[in-house]
Formats: sequence, structure tokens, C-alpha cells
Amino acid sequence: MPSKSSARLAALTVAAVCSAASTVVVASPAHADAVRIHDIQGSTRTSPYAGQQVTDVAGIVTGVRTYGSSRGFWIQDPSADADPATSEGIFVFTGSTPKVAVGDSVTVSGTVSEYVPGGTSSGNQALTEITRPTITVVSSGNPVPAATVIDARSVPNAYAPAGDPAANGSINGLPLQPEKYALDYYESLEGMNVQVADTRVVGATDPYTELWVTVKPRENASRHGGAVYGSYTSQNTGRLQIQSLGKAADFPDANVGDMLTGTTTGPLDYTQFGGYTLVARELGTLEQGGLERETTRKQRHGELAVATYNVENLDPADATFDAHAAAIVRNLQSPDIVSLEEIQDNNGSKNDGTVAADQTMSKLIDAIVAAGGPRYDWRSVDPLDGEDGGQPGGNIRNVFLFNPQRVSFTDRPGGDATTATGVTKVRGKAALTVSPGRIDPTDAAWEDSRKPLVGEFVFRGRTVFVIANHFASKGGDQSLHAQYQPPTRTSESQRHLQATVVNAFVKQILDTQKNADVVTLGDINDFEFSDTVKILEGDGELWSAIKSLPRSERYSYVYQGNSQTLDQILISPSIRRGCDFEYDSVHINAEFHDQISDHDPQVLRFRP
Repeated sequence: MPSKSSARLAALTVAAVCSAASTVVVASPAHADAVRIHDIQGSTRTSPYAGQQVTDVAGIVTGVRTYGSSRGFWIQDPSADADPATSEGIFVFTGSTPKVAVGDSVTVSGTVSEYVPGGTSSGNQALTEITRPTITVVSSGNPVPAATVIDARSVPNAYAPAGDPAANGSINGLPLQPEKYALDYYESLEGMNVQVADTRVVGATDPYTELWVTVKPRENASRHGGAVYGSYTSQNTGRLQIQSLGKAADFPDANVGDMLTGTTTGPLDYTQFGGYTLVARELGTLEQGGLERETTRKQRHGELAVATYNVENLDPADATFDAHAAAIVRNLQSPDIVSLEEIQDNNGSKNDGTVAADQTMSKLIDAIVAAGGPRYDWRSVDPLDGEDGGQPGGNIRNVFLFNPQRVSFTDRPGGDATTATGVTKVRGKAALTVSPGRIDPTDAAWEDSRKPLVGEFVFRGRTVFVIANHFASKGGDQSLHAQYQPPTRTSESQRHLQATVVNAFVKQILDTQKNADVVTLGDINDFEFSDTVKILEGDGELWSAIKSLPRSERYSYVYQGNSQTLDQILISPSIRRGCDFEYDSVHINAEFHDQISDHDPQVLRFRP
């Protein structure tokens, strides 16, 4: 998955710049006089007035947004109709700072538009709004319509209806059933003044001044208070994104497990990066939960400790080397082998053909020594310029760090960006033809993606094969809150190909030496229950060891309030069969607002 920062198109993507690419407009608009907000919203996701001019739509201002590219305000009709499916609130897009205040009674004339955050190609739902408005303030100082309370009892347990096959799986035209589906319930409140109370934080504050809470504290709770995403049908319906209409400096720095106490009240928006979002006019008070970064135990003398850690586009200009070094030495207890993902070349994102990363690695190794750790050695294979995806110019790659006082690396020359390593038999045991090497680097599975790095290590006389991976990202997949249900995961087709190639290579090793110790690890960019991992595991050639943990601890990444597994360590039968391995997902980043990477490292300890 791309980093949260690189996934952003703008700092605030909270509804609506009106453009031809993202607005539904009827060619010959009809005219209607004095329609009510619930008439405009209708009982489906698409307004029956989309593209039409409306006049003198009455409401009370419940929130005003004066910043970003989506300036405007929300109004709500204080006289609701009897239909729970029709929202009484709507966003009025002005494009410039609105000249209204909360409590104003206004009438609005303008064009009803269906704005799709992220554009129609994103598959996101649409936000109904009034654009090109003419606004009349009738009176000021009126009471704001009472907030609708969103809580565990009001949000249904089912997430979304199945999409209409006749509409390519879209739910846009389906009648809303707010008592049955969570997405329908939230849609029925779109634009309305809503409220949550005493909610637990399940997604830490990010650089875009937003966090995630849950109104269902018992729903798939993690050990630290998050919400675990454990299957494609466990979307965690109680999740809700929180933003604020106040100053960014006043927004709390929250970690997972903290509480947003008291009431948080404001209009319910729909955004590109999160779906339904409470934009707080009044924000609750943060009560810290005391979350602390974890430390794994030190490996014993006869145990080999192997870790994977995505260091998020690390290059020599970064200011995070000391923090990463401290994490490896203290939190991970200086593993014997560390597979690093997202090591960039010597000048980072400068796109000038540089591919070497020796300066990046030297700086990290020196920082580890300064932090009290061992002087690691390292192995990698430089990629071809611009061929491995990631940040343009960065040339990210997988790298092995290893402690030469504890483990030795078997060098077999000949590895480069395009040469495939193979498996041969030496004195009756499996061996690599090239070490370090890459697995089938010219296979189409690795187009614009990181190629697996494989190395042959020796620990206490026993050979261990380690395969470092960074599979294709989830970029381009439809979101959980998309208008298409179930959402399409287009990116997984490449990961399936990649998993097939890696599994075939592991099978070659095991066919050559049945009891070979093989560790396949890295940022798999897919879940432990996914088809990608099932293909990687094959017919028992590998097994994802994170499944040895309780369900409440199976996560390495937090995305839109869902604690999920992307980083994994898979083991061959000889390691699993011994039952003397120990797995630890070391939570030091994903749940914290001051993270140095968006991934948590993983550690496996076993006796080869």
C-alpha cells in the first residue's frame, strides 16, 4: 500500500470542487420552486434533482467551512419529513469564504450537483450539494437543529447492500435501507447535524488533521483498542472519520486507544479518503489511553531472529535515521537478520539515474551503532532506474541487514537487476546459484514493482534461505465505502502473479531439500486471509506465521480506522513443524500519531 502521504492528492479532500469530471449534470435542467432539502436528497444516493435548478431552499446553517478547496456551508431543514431514508441536510458549495454564520436561517437557490470526491473513476459515492448558489439570510441567531446521535444501537451491523448487477454493481440507485445497512444509515444522514459521544480512537491523528473513532467499542477490538480488519466481511461498521471546522492547531494529537470524551458534533460529510466524516463544529476532549511502543524480547543464544521492517522511503536526506536505529536496537532487540523495504537510492526522489543505495545504508548502519547496536553488514541488488515502482526517482528496493557476529551470508556472485537466481544441489542440499539474487526479475509479474531479494544465510552451521518481498501496492482499488459493492480490488491480480512466482521458487528449494528452512517475508501489501497469501502459502510450502497470534493482535498497519495485516513472515514446514518458533508484531508505528513509518515491524524467532 502506498504511504498515507503519497496517497493524498490534497491536504483536505472534504467534498467538492465542482468540475465536469466529477459532477453529474442533466443536459436540459428542469426548474422547481421551493423544494425542501429532503426532496433534493431523495431516498437513494443520487438526487432526483441532480442537474436541476432549485430556488429558495430553506434551512438553518449548521456548519461553515472557510478553508481548503471545498469552502461552503451546511444547512438543515428543522422540519423533518417522516421518511428516515431522506436526509434533512445538504452542503452548499461556494468556492470562496461563505458570508453566513451558524444559526442563520437562509434560503438558497442554485444547481443540484452530485460531486464524486476523487472523480468518477475512483468508484466513490457522490455527495449531493447545491452549487453556484444565490444566498439570502432571512434571520440570524436561530437554534441549530438537534444533532442526530450516532451510536452502537443506531448503526446496523451489516455494512452495505450488494450492488445492482444491472448498474455494474453500483448501489447508487438502490433505495436506502438505513435500518439494515451501515452505509445506507450514514447516507441517510448526509449533510445533517450529527453527534457522537465518548468514542474510542481507532485511527491516530494524521498529518491532514483527522482521526478515526468507533461508536462500537466491542466490534473486533484489538488488544490496544483499535478495530481489527479480519475478513472482507468484517468492515467494522462503527468506524467514523473525524475532522474539525476549528483551527488545525487545536486538533488533538491522538493515538489508537485514546478516548474522545464528551460530545463531538457537526455536519456529516463524505470524503475521498475515508468516506463518511463528521466535520466537528464542537470537538470532544482527548483523554489519553497511555499507549506505549512495544519492545520484543531478545533472542536467546540458539535462536535466530529474523525481522521485516518497511522504513517508508528512507533516503540520506531524511531526519528519521536515529529513530529507525533506536527502533531496531531497542524495540526489535537487534535481530540477526532484518529485511528492509523502501530503501531509496543515494539521492532519494531526485530523478537523475542514480540507483546505488550505499550512502543510505551506511548512514543507517552508523546510526544503529550509535544507538548501541551491532555493526550490521548488508546485501542487496540495485534496481534498474525507474523499473521498481514507488516514488519517482527513489528507486526503492529490498535490503538485507545482518549481524555478522551472529550469522554469516553466503555470497555467490553474479546477481544483478535482471539476472535470475536459481536453485541447485550442493552436497545433497539446496543452494542458490546467485546470492544475493532476484527471483525471476524479468517476469511480467514484477512490472513497475519491487523484485524479491533472496539470500543464503548460515546460522550455527544451518543454512536458512530468506526471501525479501515488497509486493505491488493496493493503489487503484475501490474503497470499502465505494458505490460499488463489493468493491473491486484490481491491484490484487498483480499480487496473485507475484505470489505464484515466489511460491514456485520456494517449491524448487523444498523439492531439492525437503527439510530446508525458508523464511519469506516483507510488505506483502495484502491480508493474511487474502487470496494473495493463500497462493503464496500454496499446498503447505509456506504458512503466514502471524496467524499464530490471537486475532486481536494480527495487524501491522492502520488504514481508515481498520487495523490490518500487510507485513508478514511466512515459514516453511521445517520451521512450523518444530513448534518452537515465536512471532511478534511489534507495534511501534501504525497506532501512533508521531510515527516514523506507517508500518509496524514483524519479528520471528526460531531454532534452525
